[in-house]
Amino acid sequence: MTHTLGSGPVVIKIGGTTLEEQRSQPGLWKSVASLARRHAGGVILVHGGGKAVDRHLAKLGFSTERREGIRITPEDQVEQIAAVLAGSVNKSLVGSLLAAGAMPVGLCLGDGNAVPTRKATRYAFDPGRVGEMAGGGDGRLLHTLVREGFLPVLCSIGIDREGGFLNVNADDAAAGAATLLGASALVLLTDVPGVLDAQKRVIPELDGAAIESLVQQGVISGGMIPKVRAALEASSASGAPVVILDGNAPAALEAWIDAKPVGTRILGAPRPG
Repeated sequence: MTHTLGSGPVVIKIGGTTLEEQRSQPGLWKSVASLARRHAGGVILVHGGGKAVDRHLAKLGFSTERREGIRITPEDQVEQIAAVLAGSVNKSLVGSLLAAGAMPVGLCLGDGNAVPTRKATRYAFDPGRVGEMAGGGDGRLLHTLVREGFLPVLCSIGIDREGGFLNVNADDAAAGAATLLGASALVLLTDVPGVLDAQKRVIPELDGAAIESLVQQGVISGGMIPKVRAALEASSASGAPVVILDGNAPAALEAWIDAKPVGTRILGAPRPG
């Protein structure tokens, strides 16, 4: 591998149409499996599954509300959301990776207390059973799995100190896992080839000041705003680079593995001292 990576795992977050249409993208899973074999630090995959959750809740007659880019999660919906994310979506990903030759293990954030979460408090409204990173954590389970050649597949369901389920934004979950586990890099696979400028060209590299400037200009908008901010926070906290790649183009991940210029690299401010 020509890409220069540290000894920690590579955390890959998957979502959007890449997750929805995973069966039609065997090349991507083969690339992920290849990276897991080639990188000594292993790979940890983190996923959401909002569209699958929307379909399931609609069948049950629940309405879905989003504010500031997050799903409002009432108490009477969180078990259904957990059932989809930790159940059908997670095991479908495990199946795709098994077919690609990997050794996946399906888990949630709370398993082994790997990524502790608590009810989110940073919003000006009550989002319900929405979680955020609680700090601390015990990475032994995940580190043991990758050391033995397994590929952990983490859904974005957290468990609080009382044992209750929490619905965590998958970008936040991936950023939290990358920080807690000392990741070599965080890769966000999305539906676009990277962060685009006003002329729809991929921006190779962004820091915090550039991100906020582009948000103010409206160039970065919608769901890309929380994505780049989570990436910036993860990079600052972990000291590892974060890259946003096109999950619908398996060649993009292969190119990144081989240190070719692809996607958008997010660089956070290093921790002081």
